[in-house]
Amino acid sequence: MIEKRQFYINGKWVDPAQPNDFQVIDPSTEEPCAVISLGSEADTNAAVAAAKAALPGWMATPPEERIAMVEKLIEVYKSRGEDLAQAISTEMGAPIDMARNAQVGAGIFHLKNFVRAAKAFQFEKPLGDHAPNDRIIHEAVGVAALITPWNWPMNQITLKVGAAAVAGCTMVLKPSEQSPLDAMIFAEMMDEAGFPAGVFNLVNGDGAGVGTQLSGHPDVDMVSFTGSTRAGTAISKNAADTLKKVHLELGGKGANVIFDDADEKAVKRGVIHMMNNTGQSCNAPSRMLVQRGVYDQAVETAASVAQSVQVGPASDEGRHIGPVVNEVQWNKIQDLIQKGIDEGARLVAGGTGRPEGLNKGYYVRPTVFADANNQMTIAREEIFGPVLTMIPFDTEDEAIEIANDTPYGLTNYVQTQDPDRLKRMARSLRSGMVEMNGQSRGAGAPFGGMKQSGNGREGGVWGIEDFLEVKAVSGWAAE
Repeated sequence: MIEKRQFYINGKWVDPAQPNDFQVIDPSTEEPCAVISLGSEADTNAAVAAAKAALPGWMATPPEERIAMVEKLIEVYKSRGEDLAQAISTEMGAPIDMARNAQVGAGIFHLKNFVRAAKAFQFEKPLGDHAPNDRIIHEAVGVAALITPWNWPMNQITLKVGAAAVAGCTMVLKPSEQSPLDAMIFAEMMDEAGFPAGVFNLVNGDGAGVGTQLSGHPDVDMVSFTGSTRAGTAISKNAADTLKKVHLELGGKGANVIFDDADEKAVKRGVIHMMNNTGQSCNAPSRMLVQRGVYDQAVETAASVAQSVQVGPASDEGRHIGPVVNEVQWNKIQDLIQKGIDEGARLVAGGTGRPEGLNKGYYVRPTVFADANNQMTIAREEIFGPVLTMIPFDTEDEAIEIANDTPYGLTNYVQTQDPDRLKRMARSLRSGMVEMNGQSRGAGAPFGGMKQSGNGREGGVWGIEDFLEVKAVSGWAAE
């Protein structure tokens, strides 16, 4: 059993102010794999105070030096990759090969993109030729509370820490209590990279405790949160009294619109994408809208692909999917699968219960529903498991109407060989991101949504800007 009860505050590992043990459960076995401590208000206050004290010095550090610290972090990160992979695989159930490549790889990817974006960023610049004595200064928002989820833990930690660090913010990280071990390794990496004491702090805790304390804290200038829309709403309300900046990256119910001229791999690609990370991605293409002329074939293909997806323990090597993160999620997914059946959608793959041969662990059968409509619960709610909902459509306008008929607006997907249609769809879909014909977004592209998928953007120059305030200065001395 791993014991990691301490927090990282003001450059040191310290004991919690009062004991409050919490068991981290390995979802592959349902057995405890680690013990951490959940923080109290005293721990939160200590971390915020350390960040506040470190802020003037870190803000005054030239951007080149802050960027150099992140470059050092990248080198340290490379040396701890396997440690991170083992932690992520154990605590949240990502298969070990996927943890090594996608989960750990995402962190390096984002940090490198922040370095590139920051080197080209003008933290101070003239307003314009018309106003030679005016300057625009981009300066750190201040003390940032970073609250991260369990599903892509290192992806989200680096998206927030990397941007905050180069922007000159000091920070307090509260990782998910479901996946805290990789975050504690990350704190060790920040320490080894040589970040000054107080610039980065980590306090474990749950949303109701440390999360609420941070989002309402008068000395926290900004909250950057990734998680559920329900929690994002609560954070916004709690943060309102202090009028702090709130960045939210929340849920999604992405539509994958497949037209009758889509390439032959479009359906298979969509199903595999949906099942990736056991469906535990906010940008998963969970509604597959298929044009009527190719719909029956698409249903057949989707069922076949889902049935071929292997499920197994996270510790096994190979290209399978692992369990979902915990019992609460497992029960929620089972209830939603049953609701899909009860509301009349046609089950063509998977269903309730564990996959054959697995009687322990939070495993879910890769599931596909056909003949759904957009008013069914499985088309409205974010399931956050390996469950795909298929809906037929006739015309482009109908596809747009169905795709946009959701409270969410994170990512939508389009599959067609018609270049004009691609452009029309990209402009018509109400989401922060649109991915077309299986093309991933480029390095440093902004990640974020509209509507109840949140506000703000992460990644690249947009991610850095979210941690900056804009200051207008007149009467600047001529140089």
